[in-house]
Amino acid sequence: MRPISNGVNFMLSQVNSASVFGIDGYDVTVEVDISKGFPTFNIVGLPDTSVKESRDRVVSAIKNSGYDFPTKKVTVNLAPAGIKKEGAIFDLPIAIGVLIATGQIKSNINKKFSLIGELSLDGSIRRVNGVLPIAIKLREESYDGLVLPEINKNEAAIVDGLCVYPAKNLKSAVEIISSEITPENYKIDLAGLFSASSNYEVDFKDVKGQAFVKRAVEIACAGGHNILLIGSPGSGKTMLTKRIPTILPQMSFEEAIETTKIHSIAGLTSSHNSMIATRSFRSPHHTISDVALIGGGSYPKPGEVSLSHNGVLFLDELPEFHRNVLEVLRQPLEDGVVTVSRAQASLTYPARFMLVAAMNPCPCGYYGHPTKECACTPFAIKKYISKISGPLMDRIDLHIDVPSVKFDELSDTTIISESSAEIRKRIVKTRKRQKERLKKEKNLYCNAHMESKHIKKYCEIDEESKKLLKHAMEKLGFSARAHDRILKVARTIADLAISKKIQSQHIAEAIQYRTLDRSI
Repeated sequence: MRPISNGVNFMLSQVNSASVFGIDGYDVTVEVDISKGFPTFNIVGLPDTSVKESRDRVVSAIKNSGYDFPTKKVTVNLAPAGIKKEGAIFDLPIAIGVLIATGQIKSNINKKFSLIGELSLDGSIRRVNGVLPIAIKLREESYDGLVLPEINKNEAAIVDGLCVYPAKNLKSAVEIISSEITPENYKIDLAGLFSASSNYEVDFKDVKGQAFVKRAVEIACAGGHNILLIGSPGSGKTMLTKRIPTILPQMSFEEAIETTKIHSIAGLTSSHNSMIATRSFRSPHHTISDVALIGGGSYPKPGEVSLSHNGVLFLDELPEFHRNVLEVLRQPLEDGVVTVSRAQASLTYPARFMLVAAMNPCPCGYYGHPTKECACTPFAIKKYISKISGPLMDRIDLHIDVPSVKFDELSDTTIISESSAEIRKRIVKTRKRQKERLKKEKNLYCNAHMESKHIKKYCEIDEESKKLLKHAMEKLGFSARAHDRILKVARTIADLAISKKIQSQHIAEAIQYRTLDRSI
């Protein structure tokens, strides 16, 4: 930031700031010009309504902080002018620019600071969104420091190599940038924060019974497979699903940063939750719109699929979702990213998640229940299941029946279930085997992502297994697409069993996990 002389007074200033475009930060130069004329305050550079409203906040904050606001023509330019600016993130740099241009404060011209923050009318600084991607960008651009709201300090301090200077109000921000002696930058125990943020509140040992379903869930997590749970109300589908993130491999620091960036942009981080180090678990209601699920809006924002990145997207009551909403899942499930195109911009958000869906076996929910009678006709059941489109079902590898848990299993205190930590150990080892086998393939890290050419290469089976699979397809009515899904799941089962080759027992088990493909 620097004042520019016109020969008499400092009437023009430049202040460094930043904002977010997509999931990445970018530099913004805030230019403030004060000239003679009728007292006005104009902001140019493609500002949205919230940026234009900065005028009233900045004027009040400056006056209530003990400074004078000029009774002249004030023009603020946000460069680059070709990118739409949104949010109140530019309040602080605009106020600082006005104070520098009027000569009320002097900045340390030897330091390259960037300023972000929303101002209250009393001069205090409120939190803003997108601090983490901004901090990463500023580190890349070799800035000397970032002045930001105090509530955002932990999030910015995650970025090693960037000096962070939290400010409570406008006056404290002025002291930071005008002092010849730079204050001590804020630091956090990054390793401690990452460790503390890696704990889950639930555990698989809480689940009673359901040994078959637990096994299927473990296979799905080991191979990164999408899974569909089918069962009556109260059978434990949601309880099982909420514990899936606890058995997935722990997030790496790079994954945590990438996930936190998305949550930061969406405003889902806080001073107590500045780093997302656990696998995301998102469970949108079935009334959600396609824009809310996939992302978008007038100024595109990440949707639920991106907030589920590196984690789990749980769709409960799958047939109740609108068909057009489910159809938009096809791109992220296939590519691991989602592209949102609007008139203002076309943005790409990461969306590599594990899809877990749950549904009732029929409209009333009690088809096949051992004690309760189903009131649905065969036509109603078929119509209910057919609400899920073929292309979406084509991307779900396992269909699992979830039976109701018997009283004896629920009340038996002598049965000790495996903990999430124990199950995770097996899954981590299995993922390592897959990664080693697929290391020569581009963007392929687990069995679920294999395509036809990879299946032919890595899922070879012997004659006995071929006969078994052929018999299953003929007798159970499996489709051609189910053939590939069975081979991929069998490959994961073999990996769990530390077997280099797929054997007949692996094929036999994989066949059990294709409930909806069977002829009725």
